[in-house]
Amino acid sequence: MIRLRPRSIIFAIAACAGLIGLALPLEPAAAAKRAIVLEIDGAIGPPIADYITRELNAVRSGDASLIVLRMNTPGGLDTSMRKIISAILASPVPVATYVAPNGARAASAGTYIAYASPIAAMAPGTNIGAATPVQLGGGSLFPSEQKSQKDQKDPGESADTETRKITNDAVAYIRSLAAVSGRNADWAVDAVRSAASLPASEALSLHVIDVIADDVPDLLRKIDGRDVTIGGKPQRLATAGLAVETRPPDWQTELLMLVTNPNVAFILMLIGVYGLIFEFFSPGAVAPGLIGAISLVLAFYALAFMPINYAGAALVLFGVALMIAEVHIGAFGALGVGGIAAFLIGAVMMFPAQAPGFALSHGVLAVTALGSAALLLLALAAVLRRRRPVVTGHEALIGAEGETVSWQDGEGRVRVKGEIWLARSDAALTAGSRVKIVGRDGLVLRVQDIRPA
Repeated sequence: MIRLRPRSIIFAIAACAGLIGLALPLEPAAAAKRAIVLEIDGAIGPPIADYITRELNAVRSGDASLIVLRMNTPGGLDTSMRKIISAILASPVPVATYVAPNGARAASAGTYIAYASPIAAMAPGTNIGAATPVQLGGGSLFPSEQKSQKDQKDPGESADTETRKITNDAVAYIRSLAAVSGRNADWAVDAVRSAASLPASEALSLHVIDVIADDVPDLLRKIDGRDVTIGGKPQRLATAGLAVETRPPDWQTELLMLVTNPNVAFILMLIGVYGLIFEFFSPGAVAPGLIGAISLVLAFYALAFMPINYAGAALVLFGVALMIAEVHIGAFGALGVGGIAAFLIGAVMMFPAQAPGFALSHGVLAVTALGSAALLLLALAAVLRRRRPVVTGHEALIGAEGETVSWQDGEGRVRVKGEIWLARSDAALTAGSRVKIVGRDGLVLRVQDIRPA
């Protein structure tokens, strides 16, 4: 029987523990010593919301110590904003919203996202605020009700009931976010009701943000040791020296962001409409119809996520229809001018200018309007060329007038359009008589006398 000494047993246990430690993977411990940077650059729509939500849900507390949302946005859609905020509040990893780089802004929806984050930071030369919600529909349908609301409303309130409901809901929402993050709720209300905006230095002094940082490493140094609340539990940040890993949007998100750009969606819609029209009038071309169908499907996909005015979209299509009708009916330009006017008015109505990040560029509007007008003129020119009177050949001779050069016994020679032709007639003609061509037999013209009676 083998007896082991206590010292030998201790050495054996230590050796086994060492071997087990070598066998275990060290990646989670190393991975936790990093900060993951996500990018929000541009209007906040469904593609950005899906990208941020997907990344926040994928990161666990063992994977990273901090998530940084580096943000530069003019605002965006309410549904997309709330989706991002829900993911931030549910994240087990602390989230720091960082308005950067210099000159960036966190307007409208960006202000709500900053207030929802445990840490809010800004780079020098940035601004935050202007969080008033925009009502994309019309006002009240009852003028008397609207008038009484104007008399009773506070200076910062909107005129109609619907707008007041939207504003009050936004105020309550941002107050709740301020309570969670412990930030200045009074200024947040001003940002919603009065569209107040602040530069970075004033935002820090008013406790709208927590820190001003030059870059992400500087941010990590300045928030190190701060206490935050994650999932209802206090947590102290240890961010100094964290490795920075940037996870930009993938190509699918970038593609969807491009397609859902209002300028691109509008151009795709026009390409689709004109492509299908060309295929309809020139069957068998295939390419215009195929490109048009794909473009139109992509445009419909993009427009489904945008705050568009459908009356404006209908007016754009009606304008295109009027321009096509001008080509086929020929209303001396009346339908064409009306079509261009309807196109311009509809394009302006289609994308409301108040929607942050989702307004149609004036340059795109001008170029598409000029392009549509140019297509109209080219089509009209082609139609006029087809309808121009024939000036050569057999058809051009019938009805033309000429003069007899010589004549005898019902036959002779006539000069028509600078050419000498053989001719015959039942009338008694003489040299120099004015005649009209009424028919043709081979190379002999049949003419009649047109001398005044």
